[in-house]
Amino acid sequence: MAVLDLNEENFEPTVMGNDFVVLDFWAPWCGPCRGFAPVFEAASEKYPDIVFAKVNTEEQQGLAAQFQVRSIPTLVIFREKVIIYAQPGALPAGAFNDLIARAQALDMTQVHAEIAAEASKG
Repeated sequence: MAVLDLNEENFEPTVMGNDFVVLDFWAPWCGPCRGFAPVFEAASEKYPDIVFAKVNTEEQQGLAAQFQVRSIPTLVIFREKVIIYAQPGALPAGAFNDLIARAQALDMTQVHAEIAAEASKG
């Protein structure tokens, strides 16, 4: 699957309309971002059932601010509309694939139960 470019208009429909979305917040001038791009592209080919998308922080400053992106690249993973991972830093291919495998293995029923339990406390 091709990597999507997200902006203010297509961000919410993409994240809310798919069960598994991996985001890469990046900028054209960022060396580590450019170095990570082929790893991200390769993963998008390896995992066709996952949506891979990039957010250019120079062009989409509102989205970058919304996610409090202070360092790039920053990776964010959504499963079933829940952020399960958000960290700055480029990953080597092996570590990125391991991260995706851990995200796939996560028991989302338990995650949603934990979120509901936390919400009921407040």
